[in-house]
Amino acid sequence: MGNSSTKLAEKCSLLAKSEVPVVASSFKLVSKNSERIKEDDLMKFWGSQMDPRLAQYITNFLFGPLGARSPVVEFQRFAELYVYCVRGTIDERINVLLCSLGQQPESESTEIAYPLIKEYVEAVVSSYMRAIRLEGGPQYKSWESRGFRIVKDCIQKLAESLAYDVVQQGTQKVTRADAERWLHKNPTFLKMLEHVFSHLYHYRNVKNASETDGNARKSIIPQEALQSMLPYCEGLQYVPDYPAFTDLSQMLFINSNLPGTQQNKWRFLFSSQIHGESFSTLLGRIMDQGSTVVIVEDANGYIFGGYATDSWALSPNYVGNENSFLFTLRPKMRCFSSTSYNDHYQYLNLHQQTMPNGMGMGGQHNYWGMWLDSEYGIGECSETCTTYKGYFQLSANQEI
Repeated sequence: MGNSSTKLAEKCSLLAKSEVPVVASSFKLVSKNSERIKEDDLMKFWGSQMDPRLAQYITNFLFGPLGARSPVVEFQRFAELYVYCVRGTIDERINVLLCSLGQQPESESTEIAYPLIKEYVEAVVSSYMRAIRLEGGPQYKSWESRGFRIVKDCIQKLAESLAYDVVQQGTQKVTRADAERWLHKNPTFLKMLEHVFSHLYHYRNVKNASETDGNARKSIIPQEALQSMLPYCEGLQYVPDYPAFTDLSQMLFINSNLPGTQQNKWRFLFSSQIHGESFSTLLGRIMDQGSTVVIVEDANGYIFGGYATDSWALSPNYVGNENSFLFTLRPKMRCFSSTSYNDHYQYLNLHQQTMPNGMGMGGQHNYWGMWLDSEYGIGECSETCTTYKGYFQLSANQEI
Protein backbone atom coordinates (compact mmCIF):
# COMPACT_ATOMS: atom_id res chain seq x y z
CA MET A 1 0.00 0.00 0.00
CA GLY A 2 1.43 3.39 -1.00
CA ASN A 3 2.18 6.19 1.43
CA SER A 4 -0.73 8.31 0.11
CA SER A 5 -3.18 5.45 0.76
CA THR A 6 -1.76 5.04 4.26
CA LYS A 7 -2.27 8.72 4.99
CA LEU A 8 -5.86 8.56 3.76
CA ALA A 9 -6.53 5.44 5.83
CA GLU A 10 -5.38 7.26 8.94
CA LYS A 11 -8.27 9.67 8.42
CA CYS A 12 -10.89 6.92 8.64
CA SER A 13 -10.68 4.16 11.24
CA LEU A 14 -13.84 2.52 9.85
CA LEU A 15 -12.00 0.83 7.00
CA ALA A 16 -10.66 -2.69 7.30
CA LYS A 17 -7.13 -3.22 6.05
CA SER A 18 -8.37 -4.93 2.86
CA GLU A 19 -10.74 -2.05 2.13
CA VAL A 20 -8.16 0.74 2.33
CA PRO A 21 -6.65 0.29 -1.17
CA VAL A 22 -10.10 0.03 -2.77
CA VAL A 23 -11.55 3.18 -1.19
CA ALA A 24 -8.30 5.15 -1.26
CA SER A 25 -7.68 4.39 -4.94
CA SER A 26 -11.21 5.41 -5.84
CA PHE A 27 -10.89 8.64 -3.84
CA LYS A 28 -7.57 9.53 -5.44
CA LEU A 29 -8.89 8.94 -8.94
CA VAL A 30 -12.00 11.05 -8.48
CA SER A 31 -10.29 13.81 -6.47
CA LYS A 32 -7.40 13.92 -8.96
CA ASN A 33 -4.96 13.23 -6.13
CA SER A 34 -6.25 16.07 -3.97
CA GLU A 35 -7.78 15.91 -0.49
CA ARG A 36 -11.36 16.67 -1.58
CA ILE A 37 -13.82 15.53 -4.22
CA LYS A 38 -16.01 17.97 -6.13
CA GLU A 39 -19.60 16.96 -6.87
CA ASP A 40 -19.21 17.40 -10.64
CA ASP A 41 -16.05 15.28 -10.71
CA LEU A 42 -17.77 12.45 -8.80
CA MET A 43 -20.78 12.44 -11.09
CA LYS A 44 -18.58 12.45 -14.20
CA PHE A 45 -16.69 9.45 -12.85
CA TRP A 46 -19.58 7.40 -11.47
CA GLY A 47 -22.53 8.75 -13.47
CA SER A 48 -22.54 6.10 -16.21
CA GLN A 49 -22.40 3.29 -13.65
CA MET A 50 -25.76 3.86 -11.91
CA ASP A 51 -29.32 5.06 -12.20
CA PRO A 52 -29.46 8.90 -12.25
CA ARG A 53 -31.77 8.86 -9.21
CA LEU A 54 -29.19 6.98 -7.15
CA ALA A 55 -26.62 9.55 -8.22
CA GLN A 56 -28.81 12.24 -6.68
CA TYR A 57 -29.26 10.25 -3.48
CA ILE A 58 -25.50 9.73 -3.18
CA THR A 59 -24.97 13.45 -3.71
CA ASN A 60 -27.36 14.20 -0.85
CA PHE A 61 -25.45 11.89 1.49
CA LEU A 62 -21.97 13.06 0.56
CA PHE A 63 -22.47 16.78 -0.06
CA GLY A 64 -25.67 17.48 1.90
CA PRO A 65 -29.22 18.31 0.78
CA LEU A 66 -30.14 21.22 -1.46
CA GLY A 67 -29.94 24.46 0.47
CA ALA A 68 -27.18 23.18 2.72
CA ARG A 69 -24.85 21.56 0.20
CA SER A 70 -21.07 21.56 0.54
CA PRO A 71 -19.03 22.06 -2.66
CA VAL A 72 -16.64 19.24 -1.70
CA VAL A 73 -16.48 16.00 0.28
CA GLU A 74 -13.48 14.69 2.21
CA PHE A 75 -12.17 11.15 2.59
CA GLN A 76 -13.92 10.39 5.89
CA ARG A 77 -17.42 10.86 4.49
CA PHE A 78 -16.49 9.12 1.23
CA ALA A 79 -15.28 6.09 3.18
CA GLU A 80 -18.37 6.09 5.42
CA LEU A 81 -20.63 5.72 2.40
CA TYR A 82 -18.71 2.62 1.30
CA VAL A 83 -18.61 0.97 4.73
CA TYR A 84 -22.24 1.68 5.59
CA CYS A 85 -23.61 0.40 2.28
CA VAL A 86 -21.32 -2.59 1.79
CA ARG A 87 -21.18 -4.03 5.32
CA GLY A 88 -22.95 -1.55 7.60
CA THR A 89 -25.37 -2.35 10.38
CA ILE A 90 -29.10 -1.96 9.79
CA ASP A 91 -28.96 1.30 11.71
CA GLU A 92 -26.12 2.65 9.54
CA ARG A 93 -27.88 1.70 6.33
CA ILE A 94 -31.04 3.43 7.50
CA ASN A 95 -28.98 6.54 8.22
CA VAL A 96 -27.70 6.45 4.63
CA LEU A 97 -31.26 6.06 3.36
CA LEU A 98 -32.52 8.98 5.44
CA CYS A 99 -29.64 11.28 4.48
CA SER A 100 -30.07 10.30 0.84
CA LEU A 101 -33.73 11.33 1.03
CA GLY A 102 -32.85 14.62 2.70
CA GLN A 103 -34.10 13.53 6.13
CA GLN A 104 -32.51 13.93 9.58
CA PRO A 105 -31.16 10.51 10.64
CA GLU A 106 -30.95 11.53 14.30
CA SER A 107 -34.72 11.89 14.68
CA GLU A 108 -36.59 8.81 15.90
CA SER A 109 -39.92 10.39 14.94
CA THR A 110 -39.01 10.75 11.25
CA GLU A 111 -41.75 9.65 8.88
CA ILE A 112 -41.10 9.15 5.16
CA ALA A 113 -43.72 8.91 2.44
CA TYR A 114 -43.82 5.39 1.01
CA PRO A 115 -43.39 6.58 -2.63
CA LEU A 116 -39.99 8.04 -1.67
CA ILE A 117 -38.84 4.72 -0.22
CA LYS A 118 -40.14 2.88 -3.27
CA GLU A 119 -38.25 5.21 -5.62
CA TYR A 120 -35.05 4.77 -3.58
CA VAL A 121 -35.40 0.98 -3.81
CA GLU A 122 -36.08 1.23 -7.54
CA ALA A 123 -32.94 3.35 -8.00
CA VAL A 124 -30.85 0.69 -6.23
CA VAL A 125 -32.45 -2.17 -8.19
CA SER A 126 -31.98 -0.34 -11.49
CA SER A 127 -28.34 0.39 -10.59
CA TYR A 128 -27.80 -3.26 -9.65
CA MET A 129 -29.12 -4.47 -13.00
CA ARG A 130 -26.94 -1.89 -14.76
CA ALA A 131 -23.91 -3.04 -12.75
CA ILE A 132 -24.22 -6.70 -13.67
CA ARG A 133 -24.71 -5.73 -17.33
CA LEU A 134 -21.59 -3.55 -17.31
CA GLU A 135 -19.57 -6.19 -15.47
CA GLY A 136 -20.59 -8.80 -18.05
CA GLY A 137 -19.96 -11.76 -15.78
CA PRO A 138 -20.53 -15.38 -16.88
CA GLN A 139 -23.93 -15.58 -15.18
CA TYR A 140 -25.22 -12.49 -16.99
CA LYS A 141 -23.77 -13.58 -20.33
CA SER A 142 -25.31 -17.06 -20.04
CA TRP A 143 -28.76 -15.42 -20.13
CA GLU A 144 -28.10 -12.38 -22.29
CA SER A 145 -26.60 -14.48 -25.08
CA ARG A 146 -29.88 -16.45 -25.27
CA GLY A 147 -32.06 -13.37 -25.71
CA PHE A 148 -32.90 -12.45 -22.11
CA ARG A 149 -32.93 -8.69 -21.54
CA ILE A 150 -33.32 -6.13 -18.76
CA VAL A 151 -36.70 -4.43 -19.11
CA LYS A 152 -37.55 -1.21 -17.28
CA ASP A 153 -41.10 -2.33 -16.44
CA CYS A 154 -39.78 -5.51 -14.82
CA ILE A 155 -37.21 -3.53 -12.80
CA GLN A 156 -40.09 -1.45 -11.44
CA LYS A 157 -42.04 -4.58 -10.53
CA LEU A 158 -39.02 -6.13 -8.82
CA ALA A 159 -38.48 -2.95 -6.80
CA GLU A 160 -42.14 -2.85 -5.81
CA SER A 161 -41.97 -6.48 -4.68
CA LEU A 162 -39.04 -5.60 -2.41
CA ALA A 163 -40.56 -2.40 -1.02
CA TYR A 164 -44.30 -2.99 -0.70
CA ASP A 165 -44.27 -4.37 2.85
CA VAL A 166 -42.14 -1.57 4.34
CA VAL A 167 -45.38 0.17 5.35
CA GLN A 168 -47.90 -1.06 7.89
CA GLN A 169 -51.27 -1.86 6.40
CA GLY A 170 -53.51 1.15 6.00
CA THR A 171 -50.78 3.81 5.99
CA GLN A 172 -48.45 5.43 3.46
CA LYS A 173 -45.94 6.68 6.03
CA VAL A 174 -42.75 4.82 6.92
CA THR A 175 -41.23 5.23 10.38
CA ARG A 176 -37.67 4.35 11.33
CA ALA A 177 -38.98 1.27 13.13
CA ASP A 178 -40.80 0.23 9.93
CA ALA A 179 -37.57 0.62 7.94
CA GLU A 180 -35.59 -1.43 10.49
CA ARG A 181 -38.14 -4.25 10.42
CA TRP A 182 -38.19 -4.21 6.62
CA LEU A 183 -34.41 -4.31 6.15
CA HIS A 184 -34.01 -7.14 8.69
CA LYS A 185 -36.16 -9.40 6.52
CA ASN A 186 -34.99 -8.18 3.11
CA PRO A 187 -31.61 -9.78 2.34
CA THR A 188 -32.11 -9.38 -1.41
CA PHE A 189 -32.20 -5.59 -1.21
CA LEU A 190 -29.19 -5.54 1.13
CA LYS A 191 -27.20 -7.72 -1.28
CA MET A 192 -28.09 -5.39 -4.15
CA LEU A 193 -27.03 -2.35 -2.13
CA GLU A 194 -23.73 -4.04 -1.26
CA HIS A 195 -23.09 -5.01 -4.88
CA VAL A 196 -23.89 -1.55 -6.28
CA PHE A 197 -21.47 0.22 -3.95
CA SER A 198 -18.78 -2.44 -4.36
CA HIS A 199 -19.15 -1.88 -8.10
CA LEU A 200 -18.85 1.90 -7.77
CA TYR A 201 -15.80 1.84 -5.52
CA HIS A 202 -14.02 -0.84 -7.56
CA TYR A 203 -14.77 0.97 -10.81
CA ARG A 204 -11.70 2.21 -12.65
CA ASN A 205 -12.20 4.36 -15.73
CA VAL A 206 -8.85 4.32 -17.51
CA LYS A 207 -7.64 5.06 -21.03
CA ASN A 208 -7.17 2.07 -23.26
CA ALA A 209 -3.71 2.50 -24.80
CA SER A 210 -4.54 0.14 -27.67
CA GLU A 211 -7.24 2.46 -28.98
CA THR A 212 -6.33 5.06 -31.60
CA ASP A 213 -8.88 7.40 -30.07
CA GLY A 214 -7.16 8.99 -27.08
CA ASN A 215 -10.53 9.38 -25.34
CA ALA A 216 -11.44 5.69 -25.55
CA ARG A 217 -11.88 4.20 -22.07
CA LYS A 218 -12.57 0.88 -20.45
CA SER A 219 -13.80 -0.29 -17.06
CA ILE A 220 -11.61 -2.35 -14.74
CA ILE A 221 -13.78 -4.13 -12.17
CA PRO A 222 -12.34 -7.32 -10.61
CA GLN A 223 -14.87 -10.13 -10.94
CA GLU A 224 -13.76 -11.80 -7.72
CA ALA A 225 -14.97 -8.74 -5.80
CA LEU A 226 -18.52 -8.98 -7.09
CA GLN A 227 -20.93 -11.91 -7.10
CA SER A 228 -24.07 -11.86 -9.22
CA MET A 229 -27.41 -12.95 -7.75
CA LEU A 230 -28.29 -14.38 -11.16
CA PRO A 231 -27.73 -18.12 -11.53
CA TYR A 232 -25.63 -19.49 -14.35
CA CYS A 233 -27.93 -20.75 -17.13
CA GLU A 234 -26.91 -24.12 -18.56
CA GLY A 235 -28.42 -25.87 -21.55
CA LEU A 236 -29.88 -22.97 -23.53
CA GLN A 237 -26.68 -22.69 -25.57
CA TYR A 238 -27.92 -25.77 -27.42
CA VAL A 239 -31.26 -24.13 -28.23
CA PRO A 240 -30.47 -21.42 -30.81
CA ASP A 241 -34.05 -20.22 -31.25
CA TYR A 242 -35.21 -20.17 -27.63
CA PRO A 243 -38.05 -17.63 -27.33
CA ALA A 244 -37.23 -15.80 -24.09
CA PHE A 245 -40.53 -14.61 -22.60
CA THR A 246 -39.13 -13.61 -19.23
CA ASP A 247 -36.71 -10.85 -18.23
CA LEU A 248 -33.53 -10.99 -16.15
CA SER A 249 -35.19 -9.14 -13.25
CA GLN A 250 -37.76 -11.93 -13.09
CA MET A 251 -35.09 -14.65 -13.10
CA LEU A 252 -33.28 -12.83 -10.31
CA PHE A 253 -36.51 -12.57 -8.30
CA ILE A 254 -37.13 -16.32 -8.50
CA ASN A 255 -33.51 -17.17 -7.76
CA SER A 256 -33.34 -14.92 -4.70
CA ASN A 257 -36.16 -16.94 -3.12
CA LEU A 258 -34.57 -20.36 -3.72
CA PRO A 259 -32.57 -22.17 -1.03
CA GLY A 260 -28.95 -21.02 -1.14
CA THR A 261 -27.71 -24.35 -2.51
CA GLN A 262 -29.98 -23.97 -5.55
CA GLN A 263 -29.00 -20.42 -6.51
CA ASN A 264 -25.75 -20.99 -8.39
CA LYS A 265 -26.82 -22.77 -11.57
CA TRP A 266 -30.03 -23.58 -13.44
CA ARG A 267 -30.28 -26.23 -16.15
CA PHE A 268 -32.87 -25.87 -18.92
CA LEU A 269 -35.24 -28.84 -19.19
CA PHE A 270 -38.39 -28.07 -21.17
CA SER A 271 -40.20 -25.45 -23.24
CA SER A 272 -43.48 -26.05 -25.04
CA GLN A 273 -42.29 -23.81 -27.90
CA ILE A 274 -39.16 -25.94 -28.35
CA HIS A 275 -40.33 -29.44 -27.41
CA GLY A 276 -43.98 -29.20 -28.39
CA GLU A 277 -47.27 -29.08 -26.49
CA SER A 278 -47.16 -32.57 -25.06
CA PHE A 279 -47.67 -33.54 -21.42
CA SER A 280 -45.87 -36.86 -21.91
CA THR A 281 -42.84 -35.02 -23.38
CA LEU A 282 -42.92 -32.63 -20.42
CA LEU A 283 -42.88 -35.58 -18.00
CA GLY A 284 -40.07 -37.29 -19.88
CA ARG A 285 -37.89 -34.22 -19.48
CA ILE A 286 -38.62 -33.24 -15.86
CA MET A 287 -39.11 -36.54 -14.00
CA ASP A 288 -36.23 -37.67 -11.76
CA GLN A 289 -34.30 -34.43 -12.39
CA GLY A 290 -34.20 -33.07 -8.85
CA SER A 291 -35.60 -29.71 -7.80
CA THR A 292 -37.29 -27.69 -10.55
CA VAL A 293 -38.66 -24.24 -11.29
CA VAL A 294 -41.86 -24.29 -13.37
CA ILE A 295 -42.82 -21.09 -15.23
CA VAL A 296 -46.18 -20.68 -17.00
CA GLU A 297 -47.66 -17.90 -19.13
CA ASP A 298 -51.44 -17.82 -19.65
CA ALA A 299 -53.37 -16.45 -22.61
CA ASN A 300 -53.71 -13.07 -20.89
CA GLY A 301 -49.98 -12.58 -20.43
CA TYR A 302 -49.90 -13.43 -16.70
CA ILE A 303 -46.64 -15.19 -15.79
CA PHE A 304 -46.42 -17.38 -12.70
CA GLY A 305 -45.12 -20.70 -11.46
CA GLY A 306 -43.62 -22.66 -8.61
CA TYR A 307 -40.47 -24.10 -7.10
CA ALA A 308 -40.70 -27.85 -6.52
CA THR A 309 -38.18 -29.20 -4.03
CA ASP A 310 -38.41 -32.89 -4.92
CA SER A 311 -37.97 -34.77 -8.17
CA TRP A 312 -41.21 -35.18 -10.04
CA ALA A 313 -42.46 -38.78 -10.01
CA LEU A 314 -45.85 -40.34 -10.79
CA SER A 315 -47.70 -41.04 -7.54
CA PRO A 316 -51.14 -40.72 -5.95
CA ASN A 317 -49.45 -38.98 -3.00
CA TYR A 318 -48.18 -35.47 -2.42
CA VAL A 319 -44.42 -34.98 -2.10
CA GLY A 320 -42.13 -32.02 -1.43
CA ASN A 321 -41.37 -29.93 1.63
CA GLU A 322 -41.84 -26.51 3.20
CA ASN A 323 -39.06 -24.94 1.07
CA SER A 324 -41.33 -25.07 -1.96
CA PHE A 325 -43.21 -21.95 -3.03
CA LEU A 326 -45.47 -20.49 -5.68
CA PHE A 327 -44.75 -17.15 -7.32
CA THR A 328 -46.14 -14.64 -9.77
CA LEU A 329 -44.01 -12.51 -12.11
CA ARG A 330 -46.64 -10.56 -14.02
CA PRO A 331 -48.64 -8.40 -13.45
CA LYS A 332 -46.95 -8.36 -10.00
CA MET A 333 -43.91 -10.06 -8.52
CA ARG A 334 -44.75 -11.97 -5.37
CA CYS A 335 -43.52 -15.13 -3.67
CA PHE A 336 -45.83 -17.33 -1.60
CA SER A 337 -43.98 -19.47 0.93
CA SER A 338 -45.33 -22.45 2.84
CA THR A 339 -47.92 -22.04 5.60
CA SER A 340 -47.14 -25.55 6.93
CA TYR A 341 -50.93 -25.94 7.17
CA ASN A 342 -50.71 -28.99 4.92
CA ASP A 343 -48.04 -30.76 2.85
CA HIS A 344 -49.73 -30.52 -0.55
CA TYR A 345 -46.60 -29.21 -2.25
CA GLN A 346 -46.29 -31.42 -5.35
CA TYR A 347 -48.61 -33.85 -7.09
CA LEU A 348 -48.10 -35.68 -10.40
CA ASN A 349 -50.19 -38.46 -11.89
CA LEU A 350 -51.23 -39.88 -15.25
CA HIS A 351 -53.57 -42.50 -16.74
CA GLN A 352 -55.68 -42.81 -13.58
CA GLN A 353 -59.42 -43.44 -13.49
CA THR A 354 -60.22 -42.13 -10.01
CA MET A 355 -57.40 -39.61 -9.40
CA PRO A 356 -56.64 -36.29 -11.13
CA ASN A 357 -54.26 -36.59 -14.07
CA GLY A 358 -51.78 -33.75 -14.29
CA MET A 359 -49.31 -31.66 -12.29
CA GLY A 360 -50.37 -29.72 -9.21
CA MET A 361 -48.78 -27.50 -6.58
CA GLY A 362 -50.61 -26.38 -3.45
CA GLY A 363 -54.26 -26.58 -2.41
CA GLN A 364 -56.16 -29.79 -2.98
CA HIS A 365 -57.87 -31.77 -5.72
CA ASN A 366 -60.04 -29.42 -7.82
CA TYR A 367 -58.85 -26.41 -5.78
CA TRP A 368 -55.22 -26.14 -6.79
CA GLY A 369 -52.83 -23.31 -6.21
CA MET A 370 -51.50 -24.18 -9.65
CA TRP A 371 -52.69 -27.06 -11.81
CA LEU A 372 -51.51 -28.15 -15.26
CA ASP A 373 -53.80 -30.81 -16.68
CA SER A 374 -52.54 -33.84 -18.58
CA GLU A 375 -54.62 -32.51 -21.46
CA TYR A 376 -51.97 -30.01 -22.46
CA GLY A 377 -52.98 -26.35 -22.43
CA ILE A 378 -55.64 -26.74 -19.73
CA GLY A 379 -55.15 -25.80 -16.10
CA GLU A 380 -56.42 -23.77 -13.18
CA CYS A 381 -55.41 -21.51 -10.32
CA SER A 382 -57.86 -21.26 -7.44
CA GLU A 383 -58.80 -18.00 -5.73
CA THR A 384 -57.38 -19.28 -2.43
CA CYS A 385 -54.74 -21.82 -1.42
CA THR A 386 -54.12 -22.90 2.18
CA THR A 387 -50.69 -24.37 1.36
CA TYR A 388 -49.01 -21.02 0.71
CA LYS A 389 -48.98 -17.73 2.67
CA GLY A 390 -50.56 -14.63 1.20
CA TYR A 391 -51.59 -16.51 -1.92
CA PHE A 392 -53.86 -14.88 -4.46
CA GLN A 393 -55.00 -16.24 -7.80
CA LEU A 394 -51.96 -16.47 -10.05
CA SER A 395 -53.69 -16.50 -13.44
CA ALA A 396 -56.00 -13.90 -14.98
CA ASN A 397 -58.92 -16.35 -14.84
CA GLN A 398 -59.44 -19.34 -12.60
CA GLU A 399 -59.29 -21.64 -15.60
CA ILE A 400 -56.07 -21.23 -17.55
